Amino acid sequence: MRKITFTAALTAAAAISGCVEDSGSSGVPSAAEQACLQRVTQETSNSDVILLSSSYSEAGTEVIAGVGPQRARWQCIAYRDGSTSRPMSLTDEGAL
Repeated sequence: MRKITFTAALTAAAAISGCVEDSGSSGVPSAAEQACLQRVTQETSNSDVILLSSSYSEAGTEVIAGVGPQRARWQCIAYRDGSTSRPMSLTDEGAL
């Protein structure tokens, strides 16, 4: 009985530790964050791009970037192999 409880506790701890949010407060973006920021810069043709937040998971790192003076939100996923998804605007363009 004790072994099952300990295993369940380890599994829960591993699940929680797999989802860590990093708001970029360390000052230096990770390689995954940098890859997505570069892709957002290319996609938007705008070099005014900043890291707003990122969330790590085993599937990939979700990066939210702010573009331009209004900090329009863009999303990108960075994968372990160095590839990224195509950046997607999170801005309600119909409201602009």
